[in-house]
Amino acid sequence: MTISLEIISPEKLLLKRDVDMVVIPGTDGDIGVLPGHSKLITGLRGGLVDIYEGGNISGRYFVSGGFAEVTESRCAVLADAIIPQEELDAGVAQAAVTEAKAAYDAVDINDTTAYREASDNLISAQAMLDSVTPHAG
Repeated sequence: MTISLEIISPEKLLLKRDVDMVVIPGTDGDIGVLPGHSKLITGLRGGLVDIYEGGNISGRYFVSGGFAEVTESRCAVLADAIIPQEELDAGVAQAAVTEAKAAYDAVDINDTTAYREASDNLISAQAMLDSVTPHAG
């Protein structure tokens, strides 16, 4: 059995195919999605979406945030920004961390909305930098 995976950026549908399993970076932790999964809508944190086919990881995409909708037969990943892992650049990722850290350090902690946004941006930038190096799979 397979599950239909759709990866959608604000600009376009990037991927639509049947896969054995997908692991998404949910806001409360990674979520493995197999055929027959319970219905779920979850926020996404910065991290890698791992696509499994034939027992192996067949693709990885970095997402900066967004949300995923899961049903028994479908997983739709709607992300703020999506980059195939092989296209991540260490220099760009490091610059994003530096910029996000400066913004985080400068934010007024009494402005909870700005503080949360700065914190989320820093977490996402660090996740991008962590994703540059391929993980064993």
